[in-house]
Amino acid sequence: MDYETLNDLYFHELKDLYSAEKQILRAMPKVTKHVSSPALRDSLEQHREETRVQIERLEQIFERHGKSTRGAKCKGTEGVLEEAEDWIMEEAQPDVMDCGIISCMQRVEHYEIAGYGCARTYAQVLGFNEDESLLNLTLHEESETDKKLTHIAEKINQMAKEPEHAHAH
Repeated sequence: MDYETLNDLYFHELKDLYSAEKQILRAMPKVTKHVSSPALRDSLEQHREETRVQIERLEQIFERHGKSTRGAKCKGTEGVLEEAEDWIMEEAQPDVMDCGIISCMQRVEHYEIAGYGCARTYAQVLGFNEDESLLNLTLHEESETDKKLTHIAEKINQMAKEPEHAHAH
């Protein structure tokens, strides 16, 4: 694809986000299986459901503009998810495993926050008001997930600090 206008870049960004969301949806059950903390498990399961809705929002945008969702695989998300899959194969006390999973998932969230922030701004500049609203809603959800993960991490990190507390929740 040739990128001659912001419109071209906008749809490239949306295709990247669509690929990212699909990869995340596939990876989350594998990651969640290794979680010990009920709060973390609940947060990840809730975000998995949000991810399904976020994919539907992107599909609405593509449909409104008569565009295909097909595009290159999002390599950024692929990389951070590979790190998460590598982490869950490590030997770690349960609280330490949860800390590492939170770290990996926050990397995913930050990547999404950057992408959705740019796409939302492009939609605004291009005058795609409905797109802007949908993208802003997703951006807000991604930011809220990141905050929840930080809140959960504050508790789990303290437990993981002391080996004798590694099994207690």
